[in-house]
Amino acid sequence: MNHNLTHLPERPNKPRESGLTMVMDKGLSLRQAEDFLEVNADKVDLLKLGFGTSIVTPNVKEKIKLYHEAGLMVYPGGTLFEAYFVRNQMDDFLRFVDHLGLETLEVSDGSMVIEEDVKCEMIRRLAKNYRVLSEVGSKEAGILISPNKWTTMMEKELQAGSWKVIAEARESGNVGIYRPNGTAHTALVRRILAKVKLEDILWEAPKKPQQVWFLKQFGANVNLGNIGPHDLIPLECLRLGLRGDTFFDHLPEAMAEGVRQIPDEEALEED
Repeated sequence: MNHNLTHLPERPNKPRESGLTMVMDKGLSLRQAEDFLEVNADKVDLLKLGFGTSIVTPNVKEKIKLYHEAGLMVYPGGTLFEAYFVRNQMDDFLRFVDHLGLETLEVSDGSMVIEEDVKCEMIRRLAKNYRVLSEVGSKEAGILISPNKWTTMMEKELQAGSWKVIAEARESGNVGIYRPNGTAHTALVRRILAKVKLEDILWEAPKKPQQVWFLKQFGANVNLGNIGPHDLIPLECLRLGLRGDTFFDHLPEAMAEGVRQIPDEEALEED
């Protein structure tokens, strides 16, 4: 990008280990995927084919090829893994992902219960041939996991071979690491980070206030996921301090001192 604007936070180049953005594709067409890549390919790292959409979306193999050629790590949603797992069809699952040419997988237990030892053994098995992300947290409202269990599960799954662990929120952003009203479980996040490195976690943050909260707490290069395709450039602006919500976050104190902070129009709207 040809600009000379100063005091922007440094964003690592791809492929990167931190500052990751995961986008959820819930059924984009080939043309929509091409349009998405035209403006976003350099800003997105991971592309999740949400829940079970990779089974029912037409031309999914061709779409995956487009994403791969653009340098994106593509994987099917963890719900699809669980759908095959509960039916005892893991060999069929692996044949399906190999047919699609996928090299990245998600292991989750958000819709069903998988014993942690069994889940870790599955991660160890899959990590021999695939890049594995594992997800911690339930998709069901009202199911609470203690902070100690969150950290223990994340630590075990990283040791078993997960590249990153995903903190569950669903695309609704009101379960897992969030309260029903969408605000973060602050104490839970802090307890997790007391034991697990920030760069090892991908925080699902589908809503703008959630993205802003994580960016203000942990900086421009926190890993964020479940981002909508149309929300990617707005998120990158948040990361760089080019929206009202994070406008002053990367400016020197002397430059910001005495300047009246004016919320942008979006900040005044209900999210």
